[in-house]
Amino acid sequence: MSRYVLNRAGQALLALFVVTILVFSMVHLSGDPLQVLVPDEAPPEIYEEFRQLLHLDEPIPIQYLRWMGGVLTGDFGKSTTKRVPVSQLIGERLPATLQLAGAGFVFMLAIGLSVGVYAAAFRGSAFDTLARSFAVLGQALPSFWLGLVLILIFAIWWDVFPAGGRSGWSSVVLPGFALGWYPAAGVMRLTRSSMIEVLDAEYVKLARIKGVSERKVLWVHAFKNAALPVLTFSATFLVLMLRGAIIIEMVFSWPGIGRLVLEAVFNRDFPIVQAITLMFSSWFILGNLLVDIGYAYLNPRIRYGVEAN
Repeated sequence: MSRYVLNRAGQALLALFVVTILVFSMVHLSGDPLQVLVPDEAPPEIYEEFRQLLHLDEPIPIQYLRWMGGVLTGDFGKSTTKRVPVSQLIGERLPATLQLAGAGFVFMLAIGLSVGVYAAAFRGSAFDTLARSFAVLGQALPSFWLGLVLILIFAIWWDVFPAGGRSGWSSVVLPGFALGWYPAAGVMRLTRSSMIEVLDAEYVKLARIKGVSERKVLWVHAFKNAALPVLTFSATFLVLMLRGAIIIEMVFSWPGIGRLVLEAVFNRDFPIVQAITLMFSSWFILGNLLVDIGYAYLNPRIRYGVEAN
């Protein structure tokens, strides 16, 4: 098992190294940030002074090494527009984004798992038809459009939840549901198909013959063995929701990473864009690593197959 974990960890570190190069290179292709920071009428010496101050006069490889040296020590540099440490700006906005993504993840699991399990248990019924319709709508409707509809109905017409902002538990309900809607549909479809396959297994039929309650058959005997693909999907979507929260944050005026990164892109604030992109990429790589390790624990054939090679 330890060999398998070390092998996957090495691959993750290599992928992260490649990501740092891509992030640094592609961000610099967006243009010169001094065109935004320095007025057009400024004299050349002011332009050159700013270039030296931001180390933009150095060769690209030197800039990369300087940036990587800071990243390894937790220093992502200073914002070129706000002149504050990037880590401070992210630290102020990250809790709100994590809260929103956590709410979306809870909605995703609560709706996707429960509906998927019972849709498989009563396949062909009216409930199953409604569940499949929900899955199609969930993956067809854009999350930002759903967010606007939720605001119209529950904030303007019925005045049940706030239309935006972060002002308590009630303010996270609408954006959390809008964020979790799309992945919940995917989890539901995946859970349903996995459960249908498992429910036809001999050990499930034997449990029913022995008189085991249907609820225990579904959630203990069947779901445990149908959870492997759902585990991968859920862990991956948790990271994707952190990135997808950017759009929902703009719709609901949520004070998270979304507005910060949007402003940074328009202002060509390289340090902020690099730090946030690297952060999301690292989470994605780490999430996949944890899923692989979890798979190996749940299914020993995976790790034995790797170690045999």
